[in-house]
Amino acid sequence: MRLDKKISALDNLIYSNYRIMHGLRIALAFILTFLIVRMLGVPEGSWPLITLVVVMGPISFWGNVLQRALQRIAGTLFGAISGFAALWLELYSLPLMLVWCGVVMFVCGYLTLGKRPYMALLIGITLGVVCGGTPGDMHTALWRGGDVIFGSILALLFTSIYPQRAFIHWRMQMSSCLHSLSKIYSAYLSPNMVERPHLENKLKGVLTQVVKMRALIAPSSKETRIQNEVFEAIQTVSRNLVCTLELLIDAYWASRESHFIMINAKALRSAQLLTLHSLETLSDILRNGEPDRERDVMAEMNEVSSELKQLMQEVSASHNVEAPIYGYVWLSMEMTNQLKELGDLITMAMRR
Repeated sequence: MRLDKKISALDNLIYSNYRIMHGLRIALAFILTFLIVRMLGVPEGSWPLITLVVVMGPISFWGNVLQRALQRIAGTLFGAISGFAALWLELYSLPLMLVWCGVVMFVCGYLTLGKRPYMALLIGITLGVVCGGTPGDMHTALWRGGDVIFGSILALLFTSIYPQRAFIHWRMQMSSCLHSLSKIYSAYLSPNMVERPHLENKLKGVLTQVVKMRALIAPSSKETRIQNEVFEAIQTVSRNLVCTLELLIDAYWASRESHFIMINAKALRSAQLLTLHSLETLSDILRNGEPDRERDVMAEMNEVSSELKQLMQEVSASHNVEAPIYGYVWLSMEMTNQLKELGDLITMAMRR
């Protein structure tokens, strides 16, 4: 897929209501499978429906589908073969059959807590489905085993139709985080504010959202073949950006005297406006593509950095400057560097 493709209005609607769409997908798949089973007159027709729900329920993003699909197919086949073996052993010795089932379920339980829980789950389910019929009834067992495999294949087929991509979710959530930061930055540093706004919960909410995005890194990397290190670096810079903004706000509102001095400093106001525009531009790039626009962001950040360096020299040369002003200028430079690094990483991710 094109990594810099614009997120369409339809994509935005679907991904913004992911849980609703997932529920609709399972409901539609269940109805269609039910009709197929009835029209074909499949014996033991309840098992494809049960399998469909079990297989489709935990499927999340396309980056995880192939791996889970292989696990589920392997688990279904191994469980079916184990069930046939159990029925055959039952014809000769019930205790031997129970020992065999115990061994298979031990393997199932052991793997459930490992790296292949879905495969292990279907091993146990398929074993129970196949050997749970009439003793020695291989005909019913074959139909049940085939029904489970049929249900698994249908589940994978329905999942592959307009699959949910973790990378799109990541882009939307990253864009939302930067947009929220721009709003918080604008509110706290607005010259029209007489008193400090109380938006600490909003800032904590952004940090929480950044942390939750970590769950999207692994499937996004599998979908795009972008190294995990790139996403991890973006994650780290984003978290640091939120923390820097929090310190920046404290410095800006540290004292009434220093606050009025910073409001009237034209260089600082210019830097604030350019920083705000850079946050909004990066947010827009993530949603609408066009990563080449990042060059404009870098040009703005270089301009901000130059102004802040000059201002830092002036502040350092002055012996009467208040500590909050010095801290604010230094933190503004740090935030500028973080935005430059974030812009480079986002462009790297969207151009591959």
